[in-house]
Amino acid sequence: MDQRINYSEVAPEGMRTLRGLEAYVRSAGLEPGLLELVKTRASQLNQCAYCIDMHTKDARAGGEAEQRLYALSAWRETPFFTDRERAALAWTEAVTHISHGSVPDALYQEARRHFSEKESRGPNTGADRYQRVEPAEHLVLHRAGDLRER
Repeated sequence: MDQRINYSEVAPEGMRTLRGLEAYVRSAGLEPGLLELVKTRASQLNQCAYCIDMHTKDARAGGEAEQRLYALSAWRETPFFTDRERAALAWTEAVTHISHGSVPDALYQEARRHFSEKESRGPNTGADRYQRVEPAEHLVLHRAGDLRER
């Protein structure tokens, strides 16, 4: 697979805007580890190898346990995640699969039980960037564990 487009070169203003969005998400009050779980899960759902590699490395660097990263795709079946993390992961999956139907009200209510109004923007906005832009770029891995520079 070849990289399609390098948005950093073609649309630097747009990428600066996305980095601003990332700064906003980080300021929403969510734990950095939770954000990495959300980004990793969205990347798994989008089957973006580059993004999975990047976010799992970031999660590990932030202290995330290998066992939880290995089990992330089956998070519902494990005891490794807190109720707050489960709410964020369920929300991420619903937003990622929005083309299958709207996010159910019950899921929204569950997310609101665990997140303040400001915090609730984090999983939604954090996952959205990774679902829309990066898979379209077709960022590629050159060798196992070696990310292509952007």
